[in-house]
Amino acid sequence: MEKYTRSIIPVIEYNYENLTTMEKTIADFFIKNKKRVDFSAKAVAERLFVSEASLSRFAKKCGYRGYREFIYQYEETFQDGRKKPVQGSMARVLDCYQEVLNKTYNLADETKLRRISRMMRKAERIFVCGVGSSGIVARETELRFMRIGMNINSLIERDMIRMRAVFQDERSMVIGLSMKGETKEVRYILRKAHERKAKCVLVTARNNPEFREFCDEIILVPGLDNLDNGDLISPQFPMLAMMDILYACYLDQDQSMTKAFLQDTAEALRESVQEV
Repeated sequence: MEKYTRSIIPVIEYNYENLTTMEKTIADFFIKNKKRVDFSAKAVAERLFVSEASLSRFAKKCGYRGYREFIYQYEETFQDGRKKPVQGSMARVLDCYQEVLNKTYNLADETKLRRISRMMRKAERIFVCGVGSSGIVARETELRFMRIGMNINSLIERDMIRMRAVFQDERSMVIGLSMKGETKEVRYILRKAHERKAKCVLVTARNNPEFREFCDEIILVPGLDNLDNGDLISPQFPMLAMMDILYACYLDQDQSMTKAFLQDTAEALRESVQEV
C-alpha cells in the first residue's frame, strides 16, 4: 500500500480564481514554496509586502477560520512522517495509478522518444489513429500537438482509418494506438503506410516481434491486465501518460517556436470567447 502526503496546496489552487490580486500573490508564495521558513504572520507579511489582515482574509477565502489554522495545516506538509497510508476504495484506485506511473517510468525510453519527436518535426502531415479508449488518446494527442503548429489529424472511426491508409507517402507519419496491438484497422493503416514509405510508430502494451515488420518504432506502455485493480482506472491512462512524455520531448527541441505557437493559439481562444 502506497503512502500519500496530505497537502493543502490543492485547496489553494481551486480557490485561486476567487482571490484578489494581492491574495494571489500570497497564494503563489505558498504554492511555490518548497522549504520550511518562518511562517509567522509577521514574517510572511514582511516578506510579501502585505498586511497581516490580508493574510487572514486569504486564509478565510481558502476555507479556514484564520491564518493560524491555515498555517498549522500548511506546516504539517513539512513534518516527517506526514505520509499516511490510504484505506479502502481510494487506496485501490490511487495505488493502481501509482503502479502505472512507476511502470511508465521503467518503460519510457527518452532517447527513443526524442528520435520519434524528430520524425514528427520532419513529417509534413501526421495521423494518429485509435479506436475506443485509444481513440480518446488519439483525439487528445491531436489537440495537444495542433496547438503548437503541427499538421496532425486524429482518426478514430474504423472506416476512416482504412480509407486514409491509401493516401500515405514518404512525407507522412502514422502513429497507431492499440493496447494489445490487435486493432485490425490500426494494423492495416500501419502496414499500408509502411509500404508507401511513411514513418510508422505503434504505441502498445505488447512487445510482439511482428510489429517490427511494419513499424519504424514501438513505444511500449504498461498494460492493465496484471494490476490487482486495473479494472478500476481509465484504460487510456497508460497511453496518455506516455504521450505526455513524448509531447514534452517534442517541446524541448525548439522551445521558442513552440511557446510562440502556444501563445498564438491561446490568444485565438481568448478572442473567440470575447466575440461570444
